[in-house]
Amino acid sequence: MAKTRDTELSDRMSEHEALMWSVEKDPWLNPSGGSLILLDRPMDIDHFRRQLRHAVSKTPRLYQRVVPGFGRLSTPAWAPDPEFDIDAHIREIVLPKPGSDRQLFDLAAQLYAEPLDRTRPLWRFVAISGLKGGRGAIWAIIHHAVSDGIGQMRMAEMYQQLSRDEAPPEEVDLEGIIAAAAARSDAKESGGNMATSAADTLRQSAEHVLRRQIGIGRRVAGEVAMWPADPARVRDTVNTALETVQSTTKMLRPRGEGSSGSPLWANRSRHRRLEYVTVPLDHLKTIGKAAGGSVNDVFMAALAEAASRYHIRHDAPVEWLNSSFVLSTRSDNKAGGNAFTPVPVQLPGAPMPILDRVGATIKAVAVAKEEAQTTGGMTGLSGIINLLPTSVITQTAKSTARRIDFATSNLRGAPFELYTSGAKVLSTIAMGPVAGTGANITALSYNGSFDIGIFADPAAITDTEGFRDDVEQSFADLLAAATT
Repeated sequence: MAKTRDTELSDRMSEHEALMWSVEKDPWLNPSGGSLILLDRPMDIDHFRRQLRHAVSKTPRLYQRVVPGFGRLSTPAWAPDPEFDIDAHIREIVLPKPGSDRQLFDLAAQLYAEPLDRTRPLWRFVAISGLKGGRGAIWAIIHHAVSDGIGQMRMAEMYQQLSRDEAPPEEVDLEGIIAAAAARSDAKESGGNMATSAADTLRQSAEHVLRRQIGIGRRVAGEVAMWPADPARVRDTVNTALETVQSTTKMLRPRGEGSSGSPLWANRSRHRRLEYVTVPLDHLKTIGKAAGGSVNDVFMAALAEAASRYHIRHDAPVEWLNSSFVLSTRSDNKAGGNAFTPVPVQLPGAPMPILDRVGATIKAVAVAKEEAQTTGGMTGLSGIINLLPTSVITQTAKSTARRIDFATSNLRGAPFELYTSGAKVLSTIAMGPVAGTGANITALSYNGSFDIGIFADPAAITDTEGFRDDVEQSFADLLAAATT
């Protein structure tokens, strides 16, 4: 797809990206999302490799690895990987017979459980063949520190095509491009800069903090220089940091009745189960028009309706459900990078007329969105949180995440057919980061369809197939109510 995107990103992680990089040290909090792209036939792997080499050559972040910062005083840097090997990022798998969708979904969950190599560029593709009906698939993962969902979709434009027979791009000297970039890079193995001594590294890191932090983060960075002369300042700074963590925790937790989450969905594990629902996009637009809400309002209302039905079927009715949605703060044309904040929201879980649930969801989401826009959400506080010990960060993140019954995200894809190396894209099933919640449910619209990936923790939602059926039926009932 010939679309010009800005691929130049900062040579350091933002504070928010550094936070996602840090919490991943606890595998329960893996912040990265994957995707499973269904194809009408297996793609041409040689064509895809050439297409991907071209995409990597145009997108520095895809050939960069992470270089640690200096302790907690600077965020990690990005540097070209002089040992980059594209074959380390592309695999091929043939599904055993019969090649069912269930086998494919289970394989996708298994692939997701394999951690990315933190010493290499943070992405991987797996070409899958052997599916029933002669179909193919691509499983992909890109670390969230590299890009959010919107940025990843923009990256995908560089290896997708508008026709089945589109020729691959000209071969590029990828190794030469990376070698030249590595020669220009300032990042060293430790500290992410060209400091000539530990003192210089500390000074540059402190300068980085002063430049990058806002509000309380800036004040704490200034305090660092005074610690040797006044040890009491260390205690005061730590107390301030802990107060910030408490504030952030409150901000990210749903408030009100039942804010601890669903008792039925309280268990957590590292296991994952993938389910899939697809709904015509026009159906959501029809429902939204009838209820006076957006496609995302309808999406979240249908999920709340499905969750309510699930709880009733399991003799565990619930008054409130804790959810969250992603608020994009993008105003750029960049492929890659991150510009978002997660927003908690509490939705009614008790039985009610289905269109009333849409109305209640519209109000709840609007209030939560306004509050996040006013406070800046957690993004503005990431800098001070990054100064804390990893154990404190991960414990706080786990405590907050386990209160979320299901997290959501909604991405807008191409409204027309796409192809990948000779194969037509049928749908893309998102596998959003569960990261300690009960499930991540991410929707992606594409070519008139609204494709929903339900990536659940089976310790929380033990009957994932039943919940999938509840979601499917909730959309059908919403449409019926909106058109009668």
